[in-house]
Amino acid sequence: MGKANFSDDFKRDAVAQITERGYPVAEVSQRLGVSPHSLYAWKKKFSRSPGENDKDAEIRRLKRELTRVTEERDILKKAAAYFAKDAK
Repeated sequence: MGKANFSDDFKRDAVAQITERGYPVAEVSQRLGVSPHSLYAWKKKFSRSPGENDKDAEIRRLKRELTRVTEERDILKKAAAYFAKDAK
């Protein structure tokens, strides 16, 4: 089996799913068909600012988590409204 060549844009998008949107590496790996090892290597290569302090990193992590949880909440609200409509 040959080695797949992914574009830098694809790699950056994959890293953004992990770093900016807060998805787990295993989930992104499975969804994109890329090994977790490759994702970690890409993350190391394409991370935005490696020399940041812990507070800034924690704030960014919390913002990513908030965005993800908000999206999940909105999906659940829509599903609840849909099923409530069918129950009437």
